[in-house]
Amino acid sequence: MDEIGKFIAENPTAAVIAAGEAGFWVLIAAGLAARYGLRARRTSAVLLALVPLIDVVVLVAAAADLAGGAKANFTHGLAAVYLGFSVVFGPSLVRWADVRFAQRFAGGPAPPKREGKERLHHEWREFVKCLLACGIAAAALLAAIFAVGTPEQVAPLWDWFPRLGAVSAIWLVTGPLWEELSGTRAKVRR
Repeated sequence: MDEIGKFIAENPTAAVIAAGEAGFWVLIAAGLAARYGLRARRTSAVLLALVPLIDVVVLVAAAADLAGGAKANFTHGLAAVYLGFSVVFGPSLVRWADVRFAQRFAGGPAPPKREGKERLHHEWREFVKCLLACGIAAAALLAAIFAVGTPEQVAPLWDWFPRLGAVSAIWLVTGPLWEELSGTRAKVRR
């Protein structure tokens, strides 16, 4: 058995997460292709409405694996993080893709460029969304920790809390603070 096959056999939740991420983008692409290529707005709406079900599948698979006695590992925590970020950022990713599909395939306008104050506000809004996604992930982690099993079984899930803090800190520095300090604030004041 090759290394990838061995990893998936030992970590079935990783396969579900990978399939979920692929499914997320396949449904978005299919939904937008139906909207702009086939002009089938209802079909497009149904396909795009199915996107959140992927989150449910990933979460249920991870919970079922843990409830079945599996010892929590990195991928179980990743499932919670995937859920948080997909729930919070999923709708804006669909809108982002929709604007680009409309431009490319339906003669729609180019996406507007954010500059100055608008860009700064956007970066702060995205950071707040990051905090919300981390909060949802933390809630899912705590639910798994307290509902699923013994402390030994779920111990690796506790390791995700510092990671969520690190993601938030990095996002803060590379997003809104970078914009604040890189001159956007000065451009806004002029």
